[in-house]
Amino acid sequence: MEDEEAAAVLKAVGRQIKVWREAAGMRRPEFGAAIGYGEDMVASVERGRRIPKPEFLDNADEVLGAGGKISSMKRDVEEARYPKNVRDLAKLEAESTELGGYASLHIHGLLQTPDYAQALYAMRRPSYTEDEIERHVAARIARKAVLERVPRPLVTFVQEEVTLRRPVGGKLVLRQQLEHLLEISKLRHVEIQVMPTEQEDHAAMMGSFRVLKLRDGKTLGHTEGQLHSRLITDPREVQVLEMRYGMIRAQALTPRESLAFIEKVLGET
Repeated sequence: MEDEEAAAVLKAVGRQIKVWREAAGMRRPEFGAAIGYGEDMVASVERGRRIPKPEFLDNADEVLGAGGKISSMKRDVEEARYPKNVRDLAKLEAESTELGGYASLHIHGLLQTPDYAQALYAMRRPSYTEDEIERHVAARIARKAVLERVPRPLVTFVQEEVTLRRPVGGKLVLRQQLEHLLEISKLRHVEIQVMPTEQEDHAAMMGSFRVLKLRDGKTLGHTEGQLHSRLITDPREVQVLEMRYGMIRAQALTPRESLAFIEKVLGET
């Protein structure tokens, strides 16, 4: 695991499963056969080396007669599956009353469909394993819960035109993604704007970033590069990002114009 917090959770879950298995008088091969997994997988989970899927925990709970105690760990395990930087960002998003995101290279993570996210991670180099891709996609899609929580935050996006045209995952995946943008835009607390490529003035040519306004009144920024993501807390730097975000929202198409633009691109795709 890439962080101690997640590793500690998985080790604790593994120990609990082992305690319940031994209390039931079952050996690993017998237990694995009963829940539909191999002995090696059971051993890896008990040692905290593999992340058990929800069905693993549910089957273990039923076979060991744990009365829901093992199944109840699914939420903790699910959170531990996500990379630490994603967990940290999700916590900030959950505490936000307003979120703004500018995306210059691809559709913003909070707007992505599972297939689009899958295609993005599949093209990374060095290549991810299938398990790693699944883990990252699950984490990205889980973050979209912020769009559904109550009270509703104000969520705004500025998308570069090129992100609407690049066929990530192929034309079918792109069409579904554009249709998803139109669907999301119907939410009253979400606004999507498009920055046309032909726009001459552009205040954010340095790349993608986010601005998050928290319940306690603080405002934070977040940027991502090739190998690192960075949380920005210095008020002076955050002020610069706020200024840039306000300017690009003014320079981009209006939300109404942007929806018409997305519909036009969809028709051409």
